[in-house]
Amino acid sequence: MYLQKNNKNIEFLDPKKALELYELDIFTLGKIADSIRQDYFGKKVFFNSNRHINPTNACADICKFCGFSAHRKNPHSYTMDKGQVLKIARDSIQAGALELHIVGAHNPNLNLEWYLDLFRTLKAEFPEIHIKALTAAEVNFLSQLSGKTYEEVLRLMAENGVDSMPGGGAEIFDEEIRAFICKGKVDSTNWLKIHSLWHSLGKKSNATMLFGHIESREHRIDHLLRLYHTQEKSGGFNAFIPLVYQKENNFLKVENFPSGQEILKTIAISRILLPNIPHIKAYWATLGLNLALVAQEFGADDIDGTIQKEAIQSASGSKSANGILKNELVAQIKDAGFLPVERDSLYNEIRTYT
Repeated sequence: MYLQKNNKNIEFLDPKKALELYELDIFTLGKIADSIRQDYFGKKVFFNSNRHINPTNACADICKFCGFSAHRKNPHSYTMDKGQVLKIARDSIQAGALELHIVGAHNPNLNLEWYLDLFRTLKAEFPEIHIKALTAAEVNFLSQLSGKTYEEVLRLMAENGVDSMPGGGAEIFDEEIRAFICKGKVDSTNWLKIHSLWHSLGKKSNATMLFGHIESREHRIDHLLRLYHTQEKSGGFNAFIPLVYQKENNFLKVENFPSGQEILKTIAISRILLPNIPHIKAYWATLGLNLALVAQEFGADDIDGTIQKEAIQSASGSKSANGILKNELVAQIKDAGFLPVERDSLYNEIRTYT
């Protein structure tokens, strides 16, 4: 039973009170968040066997924080054909992947029907695979490209094999910050609307926040509280993922990168302010595996998965390009004093590694 059944966090719905959490020392804040996390899950750390597939990096947008899309700092544009995607999927599933995480750039040459046909084909060949696909930013782009409403695009996604949505594209909800770092991308209101509409179809999704660039602590608190209120209405977010900004190969030129303590405080505060979102994921692809494991003491209960291949974060400096072997991930979780639990994409437990 999650903490929203208990009123002890209600004071933190006031943005000023929530912001004061950052003033607590790291140990006190960690203790509060860890207490909540252990009430939920004990010492379990969840992970899954997944494969990231990024069909294209050719993008109509130029987000200043992005090192993945093809632009002046990354002149190597690519677009896969469906046969290439299918081969990657086939090889990945043979290697143990239970989830295909399919996101990419906003490529005007890959229209809605291209993606729908891809999802249909994947489901026909691999009916048991879980397809997590298309960020709200991609849904917004494909809606504009096709002339279809959000509702129509989402319904077609569901009908053609998409099982859940990832949380990308949220960045920071403050519109002044968005205008500087990702002008032209879906705005915050529509990001939240798209996820709410997806939840109304009985589907689940994740939510993210990109932090550690030019945003303030106030912006982070605003972002978290907007997610809290959306979840109260729609109830479909499975996990929240605070993504640490990666500083290489992009145009933001951030000089004051957040300290480890600032990152851990933000993860802990996420656990405290989001009692109605079950899971907090310390995404090792942006944190690094060591800090992601430490974050399990600060409110996080999930570390993502094996990934196999990763292109978006690694393009900006993350060491996640080749994923991690399941045996190594299990061993690292055990060595950190936790209980590794392999899950499916909807957090049904598959195997506990005692």
